[in-house]
Amino acid sequence: MNSNNFVVIMAGGVGSRLWPFSRKDYPKQFHDILGTGRSLLQHTADRFKNTCPEENIYVVTNAGYKDMVKEQLPYLADDQILLEPIGRNTAPCIAYACYKIASKNADARIVVSPSDHLILKEEEFERRINIALEASTDENLITLGIKPSRPDTGYGYIQFHEQEGPVKKVKTFTEKPQLEMAKQFVESGDFVWNAGIFVFTAKSIISAFETYEPDLADTFTEGNTVYYTDKEEAFIEKAYANCKSISIDYAVMENAENVMVVLSDIGWSDLGTWNSLYSVREKTEDGNVIDGDVLTYDTENCIIKTPKDRLVVVQGLKDVIIAEYDNVLMICNRNEEQKVKQFVADVKEKKEKGYY
Repeated sequence: MNSNNFVVIMAGGVGSRLWPFSRKDYPKQFHDILGTGRSLLQHTADRFKNTCPEENIYVVTNAGYKDMVKEQLPYLADDQILLEPIGRNTAPCIAYACYKIASKNADARIVVSPSDHLILKEEEFERRINIALEASTDENLITLGIKPSRPDTGYGYIQFHEQEGPVKKVKTFTEKPQLEMAKQFVESGDFVWNAGIFVFTAKSIISAFETYEPDLADTFTEGNTVYYTDKEEAFIEKAYANCKSISIDYAVMENAENVMVVLSDIGWSDLGTWNSLYSVREKTEDGNVIDGDVLTYDTENCIIKTPKDRLVVVQGLKDVIIAEYDNVLMICNRNEEQKVKQFVADVKEKKEKGYY
């Protein structure tokens, strides 16, 4: 196993589109959403067991989630859990991890992955990561691209130049297009979904930050003398207070001319919404996804997730989300699940903190 390989898992998000199950004090990456006995975070870390040694796995998360990370991944040392004082999107998150790793190992090759995605084809995923690692140099940045199965408007799209082999040069990035444009992308055959999984050397990503986000580069370069010391926490508090909130796509990937994409068919889903969860879970004869102690009558194509210590009886419903967790019960039409974010916004405005 290559000791220069590192993995950075981003685990700071709230996942509000899966409310009320995913909440600020207990977001979806720490839940056993798939009913396997392992959380999404644990599945993500497990996925890289052959990529790098355990001591080279880093998790970037909200400072309030430190204990949950330590409980679920007890083999991580404190230096491997990077605590963000406030959320600043993915560019500062990735910069923090990569500058810290580079201060320890200038020859590091780094895989960056979200903590809350589903990958059904684990062996193929490992093979594609290895292809990306082998193709990574100090002169390029690599991302994984997923062959689209539908014109989804919830994902970013990557257009690539046609060339031999699984590694293609990126032509354009497009963030969450309108439906008609998404249809054109899928029909063209030269677009893939942006999975938010990246591979690069420490030198190439630091060079990219220096070129496209020099303020961010200057901020985290200042930490080179304090990473892995008891002064790191205070430095990060100050650094994040000065960081703008920006995604790695807007900060670097959409601007860089040296981005490559590895085409990947890995059974991927971002599990960002109730419908995405519905699509990957096993269904009853009536098309229902059920997680809990539930009896259904004349009920079709619903997703029902309720506490296992409560009997729930459902009759006469079709295409509905029924989700209960802790002190909140939500019932919503599956075809209007985009309203979940509005529900959360209204709850924040009208109710106490304990509901979101």
